[in-house]
Amino acid sequence: MATVETEVLQLGPHSNGMSLSPWEFDAAEFEPGWRYDLVNGVLIVNPPPALEERDPNEELGHWLRSYQDSHPHGASLDFTVSEQTIHIGPHRRRVDRAIWAGLGRLPHEDETPTIAVEFVSEGRRSRQRDYQIKRDEYRSAGVREYWIVDRFARLLTIHRFTRGKITTKAITEQQTYTTPLLPGFELPLASLLALTDRWSG
Repeated sequence: MATVETEVLQLGPHSNGMSLSPWEFDAAEFEPGWRYDLVNGVLIVNPPPALEERDPNEELGHWLRSYQDSHPHGASLDFTVSEQTIHIGPHRRRVDRAIWAGLGRLPHEDETPTIAVEFVSEGRRSRQRDYQIKRDEYRSAGVREYWIVDRFARLLTIHRFTRGKITTKAITEQQTYTTPLLPGFELPLASLLALTDRWSG
């Protein structure tokens, strides 16, 4: 019996607004250099993050891997990667940084991260998406902590999701954040903001 080959969807910026099923999205090939989300069956294509976001994100990844390699409790961190797609029911969200902790193994493909990190982009719509929409989506997906790094408000907002409740904590520029999910790991907000500042103006 002859097999029928299905054509793989080729998606790029020209595909913004296209109606897709989650299965079509998962099987598609994507033009590099763009960010792809699937929300309510509609493909949303955005340009890559600005240097003000990518630079501190890279540094955060460096801190996490250094913690994993050299800290006595570094084994608490299983894996971290930037630009990861999270499956949220029928939706697909691209998160700036995904962190898996406490598994004792590498995460499975498409496994929900323990911690999701977003660096706020410029614009009212981006703020609403990062602070409200993604908070609710990540909670429903099973993320345990959601970190929002806001270079405009110069704040780190932490949402912890436990037993159906949300606990929110704001970290100011002068403070350092620690989490029981990564014992001994420290995130000094001022150091991240200094990296965003060097690209501003």
